[in-house]
Amino acid sequence: MTRNDTRLGITLMIVTTFIFAAQDGLSRHLADAYSVWMVVMIRYWFFAAFVIAIARRQAGSIRAAAATTQPLLQAFRGALLALEIMVMVLGFVFLGLVESHAVFACYPLLIGALAGPVLGETMGWRRWTATAIGFVGVLIVLRPSGGVFSPYAAIPLLAALMFALYGLLNRYAARRDDAATSFFWTGTVGAVVSTAIGIWFWEPMTPGDSVLMGLLCITGALGHFTLIKTYEVAEVGAVQPFAYLQLVFASALGIVVFDETLRLNVALGALIIVGAGLFSLRRARRAAA
Repeated sequence: MTRNDTRLGITLMIVTTFIFAAQDGLSRHLADAYSVWMVVMIRYWFFAAFVIAIARRQAGSIRAAAATTQPLLQAFRGALLALEIMVMVLGFVFLGLVESHAVFACYPLLIGALAGPVLGETMGWRRWTATAIGFVGVLIVLRPSGGVFSPYAAIPLLAALMFALYGLLNRYAARRDDAATSFFWTGTVGAVVSTAIGIWFWEPMTPGDSVLMGLLCITGALGHFTLIKTYEVAEVGAVQPFAYLQLVFASALGIVVFDETLRLNVALGALIIVGAGLFSLRRARRAAA
């Protein structure tokens, strides 16, 4: 049952972004010590169990949750998200939380740019201008003289592109499947794909890191749970701007815990990207209205 409580929705979105930032910090720590592929695989095992439990509750049975007329699309979505998470965690390892999230923040702009060819949606000149300005912000973040520009800089940009495509495919799948079905396929297919890759990189973990791995699994499930609740109590357009707080929380975590630095070009570029994204979101809401 949905209701419209914007204040509660904003609070839940802030909590969600904080949980996801903590998840990113745990992912970075564990991926520094162990294989990225193994870390994501274990995380997906727990996530798949959570997804199945939620799907059974919402749809009534696993068979009902899995029922779809577009299995190839649903499978591709699930695989794409699992691979995107692996790519993003690689970005944490090579670039850190601050710079990875500064680049990844451009994904809403990519969604707008790709909405035309993927979904047939149109975008006005103002949103196209905002998108162009946002990518100027990306170039500022990746400024060669700033020390960020390297082959590794392409990693979070690729993750942003993959996540944008995943978001568009969610909207495309929603034309014929409900959220419970899409959520089920996301978790189960992602677990299969991550296991097919990660099982070859298995290595034992220390007791302390096993505890952190458990916390990573819990934050993954908890973050998705609070996100679901966010969209149950408030309209997406009202709470979506607060999703950018994950950039703030993750950057703070990178600076305080991992001794990362926030260079001026990264801060300036991130502000431009977020500003362009918020403007584009506002124009999209007006167009929808």
